[in-house]
Amino acid sequence: MLVTKKAPAFSAMAFHQGKIRRVNLEDYKGKWLVLCFYPGDFTFV
Repeated sequence: MLVTKKAPAFSAMAFHQGKIRRVNLEDYKGKWLVLCFYPGDFTFV
């Protein structure tokens, strides 16, 4: 995915405000948002 392209709509589990909860990309529409992913967590690479 390119920086200039919009992210597809999705929801995911996230740690937010001290709790694990489901967040939707649509919840942040019109706001600045930084998404950080680390695929392969706890895998032996």
